[in-house]
Amino acid sequence: MKLILTSAGFVNKEILQVFTEQISTPIVESKILVISCAQSPEEEFYVNKSKEEIVQIGFENITLVNLITVDESFVSNLSATENFDVIYVCGGNTFTILGKLVESGLDKFIIEQLMLGTIYVGVSAGSIIAGPSIEVAGWGSEGDKNEVGLQDLSGFNFTDIAVYPHYHVELQGEVEEFRKKVSYRVVELTNNQAVFVDGHDVKMIGTA
Repeated sequence: MKLILTSAGFVNKEILQVFTEQISTPIVESKILVISCAQSPEEEFYVNKSKEEIVQIGFENITLVNLITVDESFVSNLSATENFDVIYVCGGNTFTILGKLVESGLDKFIIEQLMLGTIYVGVSAGSIIAGPSIEVAGWGSEGDKNEVGLQDLSGFNFTDIAVYPHYHVELQGEVEEFRKKVSYRVVELTNNQAVFVDGHDVKMIGTA
């Protein structure tokens, strides 16, 4: 599996370069699925920035999915007809996003696509759900609220790394406290950094 786990998308040109190097077909011909779950004007703002970024990169074959309105019939049709080169999961409330993915069955579709070689790009919450657990999403002073009462906090487990996005030095104590309570690896990412996972190889991109 190939994963690019970011805090803020492709704000760093080095992250963008690594991403584009992984795509085997011309970007203008590549198919990308963009998954969003905006529930507030602020979240909608960042989702729109992600969409603009994707267009600027050169993607033209773009399928947009809003988890607030998606249903099982849509996912069923998607599964029957589509194979994507890239799946891009935007940020938002991590608990809501994972809950909606499971509820709609889109989680299974994503897993199937990655097994076929699709590249996974996560932004913030989208990066967290790729790991072993989303518990980190609710941790600390800047964590998400579990507004949907999600009980199963298991992530997709595409990697054994839990990403701590939007890191800044003032959060170091909170990160270290979280590390002490879990058995898996925790990697803090500033908005200028990403983790690139290629099979068993893991590479940090960007500098703090």
